[in-house]
Amino acid sequence: MKKQVYAVLLAAILVMAACGQKGIEGALNWPIENFNSINHNGEDFSLDDLKGKVWVADFIFTNCADVCPPMTANMKKLQQMVNEEKLEDVEFVSFSVDPKVDTPEVLQEYGERFYVDFENWNMLTGYTQDEIETFAMDNFKTLVVKPEEGDQVVHQTYFYLVNQEGEIMKQYSGLNDIPYEEIINDIKALK
Repeated sequence: MKKQVYAVLLAAILVMAACGQKGIEGALNWPIENFNSINHNGEDFSLDDLKGKVWVADFIFTNCADVCPPMTANMKKLQQMVNEEKLEDVEFVSFSVDPKVDTPEVLQEYGERFYVDFENWNMLTGYTQDEIETFAMDNFKTLVVKPEEGDQVVHQTYFYLVNQEGEIMKQYSGLNDIPYEEIINDIKALK
C-alpha cells in the first residue's frame, strides 16, 4: 500500500513539475545586449522597453527593392494572428538596417503603407550603420552589410522570437513559407 501511495505521489509531483515548465525545445538562448534607438514616433527605445514581454524581431529597410515589403506584410499577418489569439504582452520590433535613410518619419510612413498596428510594433532607427551591423552580428548572429555602391543593404530574412528576459529563442523564415502556427505555438509556450 505504501508503495502505491509513493508511486501516486511521485507521479503527481512529476506532472506538476512538467506543468510548471515553459520554454521551447531546441531554444537558442542567445542573450541580447542593451541597445539605444529611436522608434517611428521619434521616442527613445531600448531593450528595457521590452522587459517582461515576448517579442518578434526582424531587420528591414524602407528603400528595399525586394525582400522587405513581403517580410513586413508577413510580420503584419503574424501580428494579426497574435491579436486574434488575444495573446497579451507580445511586441513586434523591426530594426532598420539603413538608419541614415530611415528616419522616424520615413519609418512611420512605411509602416502606414502596410497598415501596421503601431500599438505593439516599433520600427527602430537612431544608430549608425556600423552600430546596426555589429549589433546584428553580435546578438542575432546575422549579417547586415551596406555596400559602398548603390542604395540596397544586404541582410537576412529571418523573424526572431525573443523571450521576456531578452534572449533569442528561435529564428524562422520571414520571407517564404512562414511557419505562422509554429511561431504562435512557440509564443504561447513562452507565456
